[in-house]
Amino acid sequence: MSYSPIPAAAPIRLAAPAKVNLHLHVIGRRPDGYHLLDSLMAFAGVYDVVTVEPAEDLSLRIDGPHAAALGGLDPDDNLMMRAARSLAEAAGVEARARLTLTKRLPVAGGIGGGSADAAATLRALYRLWRLDLDDEAMLALALTLGADVPVCLYGRAANVGGIGEVLAPAPALPPVPLVLVNPGVPVSTPEVFKLRSGAFSRPAPLRDAPVNAFALANDLAVRRNDLEAPARTLCDEVSDALAVLTDQEGALLTRMSGSGGTCFALFAQEAEAEQARAQIAAIRPDWWVVRTHLVSDARALDVRG
Repeated sequence: MSYSPIPAAAPIRLAAPAKVNLHLHVIGRRPDGYHLLDSLMAFAGVYDVVTVEPAEDLSLRIDGPHAAALGGLDPDDNLMMRAARSLAEAAGVEARARLTLTKRLPVAGGIGGGSADAAATLRALYRLWRLDLDDEAMLALALTLGADVPVCLYGRAANVGGIGEVLAPAPALPPVPLVLVNPGVPVSTPEVFKLRSGAFSRPAPLRDAPVNAFALANDLAVRRNDLEAPARTLCDEVSDALAVLTDQEGALLTRMSGSGGTCFALFAQEAEAEQARAQIAAIRPDWWVVRTHLVSDARALDVRG
């Protein structure tokens, strides 16, 4: 991870990109109830924007197209605020900053929106407060905030194990076009895990770099998302989204990300992905539908707008 300090007076704006579980195997369960996972996690080129600025106290403002979904929640309970307070305590500094979240990603969508926001907050405040905590300490702190926060802080495609704390660099992934679809119905992660049944899967981390979209789709086809079936049981809209994506011309592989309800399809060509996006948006204008691409290193995303 890179945390180059910048002048303290300058606002810092960072992308908090969507996390995509290209596969997700549940491989066991710890005595404390936490499930053990094996997942290939990458990022997409769509993101929330986190801005931090110097201030005399700690505050959070939320705007953007999906801000209303967080409108009824206590800002002090927001994961960004928890991240800021935890980092300040770990570093022995005052928790002073003005945080702004421009919420572009759906809430409770299985693409790590809240986790990505928390991770971007940690990275930005690290720079604003000019800290010198090492990577191990930062990742340990990230895990206390949620299972997806460490990989979002890591910011690169990874084979993820444990409950989210075991990170190994994934082979380079091609910038495959993809379409993300969220039908607008939040899916409860605890409820999805409760409904998961049957034998645990075996780990199957990706070892070799796929050369193109077809190779990646073939690699993923022998893997799966073990949470897809219980999510479908909880939410008919997940099945609807997967069916619509599968029907699109050029869709190489269709899958749910995380615990749902965002689903994705991989394409070989940008034109095919754009055609799919346009067709789905036309028939389901109430859904969140975006065309983007896979990102192996999310730290290089250029924040615009």
